Amino acid sequence: MMPAEEKAFKGLKARELPKEELFTQGHRACQGCGGALALRLVMKAVGNRVIVANATGCMEIISSAFPQTAWEVPWIHVAFENAAAVASGIESALKALMRKGRLKKEKIFVLAIAGDGGTADIGLQALSGALERGHDFVYVCIDNEAYMNTGIQRSSSTPFGARTTTSPAGKKSIGQVTWKKNVAEIAMAHHIPYVATVCPTYYQDMMNKVKKAITTPGPAYIHCLAPCPTGWRCSPNLTIEVGRLAVETGVFPLYEVTNGECKINYPHRRLKPVREYLQLQGRFRHLTDKYIEIIQERVKEEIAKLQALEKFSSFYKNALANF
Repeated sequence: MMPAEEKAFKGLKARELPKEELFTQGHRACQGCGGALALRLVMKAVGNRVIVANATGCMEIISSAFPQTAWEVPWIHVAFENAAAVASGIESALKALMRKGRLKKEKIFVLAIAGDGGTADIGLQALSGALERGHDFVYVCIDNEAYMNTGIQRSSSTPFGARTTTSPAGKKSIGQVTWKKNVAEIAMAHHIPYVATVCPTYYQDMMNKVKKAITTPGPAYIHCLAPCPTGWRCSPNLTIEVGRLAVETGVFPLYEVTNGECKINYPHRRLKPVREYLQLQGRFRHLTDKYIEIIQERVKEEIAKLQALEKFSSFYKNALANF
């Protein structure tokens, strides 16, 4: 049975889920890997008329160990920092082939995939350039909130207070001391046609957004929270539950911005305490009540900002329509 909260999502129904697996079994992901589940759902939504540019990172490492591959579509491994740049080149090449009549008119989609390190840190410049130029592609950030494949080092997407190998917790440190970079907001600032946040726990919401992104002309950005049992220090069987609590507590709100109009996809009128989310993960086990309260207040502020954006963007769109 699907969760009660997902009954509100419109679009793709559970019985309509594609059967074809384009990201297949046999990969080398850890037990309970939220990123591998996310990729499986993304590829189901996109279909097989696609070329994938995948930056170095967990999802590349676990899916392409020579001579095997978990990909059933054309797939290119690219450097850590340039998934968006390579996807831009692929998209431009497809357009050139179309103009020369060397390619059928049936649409071939372009998909860029990278982790939070390859997106929020060393890939941010390439991403910004691709969005600014207006390339027709979808960029998906699989965000497990640290450089997991190289040893759980902190990234700018690591949340405040989290313990990593390069932001250790101890007598003189609480772990990560900066707040998580909001890359979805950065993408929104480029005024692109579509931006969305997703979590594989809410699979129908996620697949509907990916389908919408891939069929929207121009650049689209999707930020996917991918629970990582290894780096988050939680049991592999809690991946779905941890993702659910991230949304229910407001730590990771689900929303989409279509041509400037924001819509919150999960109601946040009654948020659960962030403590319920934090206590399931060993990376936050050292936090005292003082710091948990600081995180709680930050979540309330961010949700209030998002609700204000939703209200204002709807008002602004209606005002323009009646101008």
